[in-house]
Amino acid sequence: MTPIAWLIIAAVVLPLAYFTWVLVTLDRRGALAVQTNLGQGFSQSGSVSNQRPPMLLGISKRLTPGSYEAKLDRWLALAGRPESMPLDKLIIAKPLLALVGAVLGILVFRNSPSLQNVGIAILITALAYFVPDLLVYNRGVKRQEAIALELPNTLDQMLISVEAGLGFEAAMARAAEYGEGPLAQELMRTLQDMQVGRPRQEAYKAMADRSSVPDLRSFVRAVVQADKYGIGIAKVLRTQAKQARVKRRQRAEEKAMKLPVKVLFPLMLFIFPVLFIVLLGPAAINIMDLLG
Repeated sequence: MTPIAWLIIAAVVLPLAYFTWVLVTLDRRGALAVQTNLGQGFSQSGSVSNQRPPMLLGISKRLTPGSYEAKLDRWLALAGRPESMPLDKLIIAKPLLALVGAVLGILVFRNSPSLQNVGIAILITALAYFVPDLLVYNRGVKRQEAIALELPNTLDQMLISVEAGLGFEAAMARAAEYGEGPLAQELMRTLQDMQVGRPRQEAYKAMADRSSVPDLRSFVRAVVQADKYGIGIAKVLRTQAKQARVKRRQRAEEKAMKLPVKVLFPLMLFIFPVLFIVLLGPAAINIMDLLG
């Protein structure tokens, strides 16, 4: 048999052998306990059938490293933990998508056995496995950009409310109630954490941990210090709002300065060649006719 055939056999047999080993060595008692715990609290009207299979979840967790699972959880936190993409669903979906990609890759190789199709099969499998990561990461990046864009206006609203006589938490509640977007959701969640008994400073720090925006982290640190040392919150809000506006303007100026550099490469690769062909093409044809 050729080395390519042995490579295809190994690519099929080794994942199936590992999957079988995980299935055999799975802690069935623990899986049964998980299933029992998940079954508690569901009504008897058929809602139990909507839960995820604990066996499949346990297998998927065995296939996913702990550090990688923590990274996925972090990305989900930055994305606002959308209801359509919980962590357990991602952990289950990734191996299944990889299996579908492997099957498609094998079909591609069967139609035309070659070393190039082996690479295509591996690429399809890897791409299918990392598609959920790309979706979650892209959603998290867009959400953090929206938070950074909304922060100066939200701080101005809170400053106006505090100067009008409201307390800081009441100003947060007002900004969350009348605001739109992910920052208003984060403020509302922070207030809910405090309402259920979480300490104020821990709730503020948790809001900072759920975001990667430096301005929001700086605002949370300033608020925690003001609450700890008794500094006037209106002064803190005024300073933070001014800094947020300045940084937002600086980011806009930075993007404007980067724009010519980003346009340069498409201009040289796509626009200039076509322009040269249109301008110099007739002259080159006339020169070739004269020389011929």
